[in-house]
Amino acid sequence: MTAPQTSPCPAEMTALANAMADAVRPVIRRHFRTRIAVDAKADASPVTIADREAEQTMRAMIAARFPGHGIRGEEFGLHQADADWVWVLDPIDGTKSFVSGSLAFGTQIALLHRGQPVLGLIDQPITGERWLGRAGEPTLFNGATAQTSDTGALAEAVVYTSAPDHFDAAQRQRYDRLAGRARFARASHDCYAAGLLALGTVDLLVEGNVHDYDILPQLPIILGAGGIATDWAGKPLTDAARFDTVLMAANARLHAAALEALHAG
Repeated sequence: MTAPQTSPCPAEMTALANAMADAVRPVIRRHFRTRIAVDAKADASPVTIADREAEQTMRAMIAARFPGHGIRGEEFGLHQADADWVWVLDPIDGTKSFVSGSLAFGTQIALLHRGQPVLGLIDQPITGERWLGRAGEPTLFNGATAQTSDTGALAEAVVYTSAPDHFDAAQRQRYDRLAGRARFARASHDCYAAGLLALGTVDLLVEGNVHDYDILPQLPIILGAGGIATDWAGKPLTDAARFDTVLMAANARLHAAALEALHAG
């Protein structure tokens, strides 16, 4: 998938994305490594007061600055979802890591213009790491340009997935085949793995049955760092509420090798 053909992200919207990430850092830090209550949502995934407070903070900031914009949030759903500009919010991507005290989580923000992601942000509120991707511009990591790796051979690649149990039986078999050909595979880093892919320390990110708020913020970041993002058929990822399969690769050569492994008999 090449960089989407979209208008650039206006500076004032980039400023809001950064301001929202700044604002939720203390909210999340206040609850990190504390024995907070964990509730189960309808799909059995966990949610905490930190998730809810962080999203409420961001929603209020959007309403104050751009009241005509839409919002698609993990915790509080849709608001003006048919607007030209829509924010996609994942206050804590990796809640299981968060509640267990692991640093493998982050806040994710995307901005869509007529369905195309023009901005993606991943923020790790404890370490202070931030990735920012904007359509047509290089990805930035704490203000410096980020670049994916030039690893071209699957046997040399580091593969990550958020959770192998997200795959159905057929997907798991295909993923295991790919992972078995790689240098090694790791799991449970959620959006942090996408950040590492943009930095060039991870080479492939393979996902199955994930939501829009899991993936859309990552697309401008991966593409702007030189990577490729498609489904397992090699087709572009378009705006959707859910993605059955996702393959993010550091470069075209590795992407082709990963597709071959996913489809090998």
